[in-house]
Amino acid sequence: MANILELSGIFKSYGMGDLALPVLKDVSFTAEKGEYIAIMGPSGSGKSTLMNIIGCLDRADSGTYLLDGEDVSKLDENRLAEIRLKKIGFVFQTFQLLSGETALENVALPLVYAGVPRAEREKIAMQALEDMGLGDRAGHLPNQLSGGQKQRVAIARAMVNHPEVLLADEPTGALDQASGEQVMKLFGELNDRGVTVVMITHDRKVAGHAKRILDITDGIVTEGGEIQ
Repeated sequence: MANILELSGIFKSYGMGDLALPVLKDVSFTAEKGEYIAIMGPSGSGKSTLMNIIGCLDRADSGTYLLDGEDVSKLDENRLAEIRLKKIGFVFQTFQLLSGETALENVALPLVYAGVPRAEREKIAMQALEDMGLGDRAGHLPNQLSGGQKQRVAIARAMVNHPEVLLADEPTGALDQASGEQVMKLFGELNDRGVTVVMITHDRKVAGHAKRILDITDGIVTEGGEIQ
């Protein structure tokens, strides 16, 4: 199967000159379309920096990153924004929902940016919520939802534009065990439908839901093996 992600010789530092702190050191790996990968490492290992580069939220200092065959290092900010909108869905530990918007409005937000007419985007967003078992929570604000419900709203928002890659940063970190297991089940179902899932985590039990693990330590990525 073709690769959706190809990273080669990725370096990233923060700071300037002699004060620069290397965060990623010669990172190279590929991910095939439809893979389910966990990138696992402790705090400070560089995993969040790597996620930002994979998600086109930051640029590497050097190296090559191909997303679905396109060299993102050569793209301008407008094209990067388009890629983030159409090709990548983001799920964060802290949900990143707009507090003054309903669940339906939060899910519909990417469709607003995509220029989808209001009636159509509300219909699409409602279907996305129903797919997450939250059709009856469409009119609720985030503070009226449990942590697990908030994360399912965030997943619905991430998937509403049918991205090829779902990028999740510590997606169960703010959830109780039962809600975390429910979120992991949803990721598995999405992957079964062909979505490429890349999950950042420090938790080996959470990483065990993936089909392949990459370990990151001190900015160096190594193959952790396939999960049977």
